[in-house]
Amino acid sequence: MLDPRVAVKNIKRYQPPLSGRDGVRLDFNENTTGCSPRVLERLRSLSAESLAIYPERASAERTIADFLGVTTSSVLLTNGVDEAIHLVCETFLEPGDEVLLAVPTFAMYEVSATATGATVVTVPCDADFAFPTSALLARINRRTRLIAIANPNNPTGAIVCEHDLLAIAEAAPNAAILVDEAYFEFYGKSLLAHVAELKNLFLARTFSKAYGLAALRVGVLIGPPEQMMYLQRVASPYNVNGLALACLPEALADRDYVARYVTGVQRGRRALENALRSLGVPFWPSQANFVLARIGERHREFVGSMRARGILVRDRNSDPGCAGCVRMTVGTDEHTNVLLAALPECLREISWAPNAAEVHA
Repeated sequence: MLDPRVAVKNIKRYQPPLSGRDGVRLDFNENTTGCSPRVLERLRSLSAESLAIYPERASAERTIADFLGVTTSSVLLTNGVDEAIHLVCETFLEPGDEVLLAVPTFAMYEVSATATGATVVTVPCDADFAFPTSALLARINRRTRLIAIANPNNPTGAIVCEHDLLAIAEAAPNAAILVDEAYFEFYGKSLLAHVAELKNLFLARTFSKAYGLAALRVGVLIGPPEQMMYLQRVASPYNVNGLALACLPEALADRDYVARYVTGVQRGRRALENALRSLGVPFWPSQANFVLARIGERHREFVGSMRARGILVRDRNSDPGCAGCVRMTVGTDEHTNVLLAALPECLREISWAPNAAEVHA
């Protein structure tokens, strides 16, 4: 009888709700309007011949390296951040190694790490989802080979200060430190300047969020050249599709488009937080393009009430420490206004009261 590896049997399946997503998409932290018009023009200009050619990353990697201000040997374009995570795990993890994760956080770290046979060690966040720096440092040992940190974090929107991230990298020189900066554009701070000096630091960026290219599946991994050569060996030479490679330079060039979208999201984020505060709904201040709020025992009813109004939000009740929580993406002013108008209506419909949010994980 053919059986999968034991490690694969032990993977916790990550299955986001991918079907039936009609409405205002405030559930997956996507760009709610789409990509730059320049990207669409580039797509329309592609020839039939260009689709018959195997994709080549080199030119686009030079473009992204120039954009980031790093050497080309420091970057690897990937099939979204998901592949970047997978490649780091496949490159550095052996069965029996340990991976440290502060939870709650992005599910794919555990999925990719578990698949290698490594042991995932979770460290609960501190109160109000503050990053547990001291507790995580205390768990580092000779078996620690990967520490993955989303900054800002998903699903909380919380951040880790630069000092703590550097302390972790220095405390675990034999471990890969993967800082996932998928929401960098909405936060504005990065460890990019430290990649050259720390030989175990890797950064991941995505073009699925602020750039509106989620369907093209393109991300970038940045790290020390002497380590990136090994990641190159693990990656398929054709891992990023030709459409993404053709469009990425146009997306990067249209800085005004991204800046306008990010400014609108930051404005909408403040408006949503103010609305939640005035309604008495507990929430956590965010540096990403979403806000996590604790609705309480009626979280499913809240999600359903929003959906009945054509608004999709994400139930995060099953995440560690997130009992009763719902995550709401922030998009354009138009979409934020729709969300803000529906928010008090939905709370009334489910007979929500401030004490209803007092749910303990």
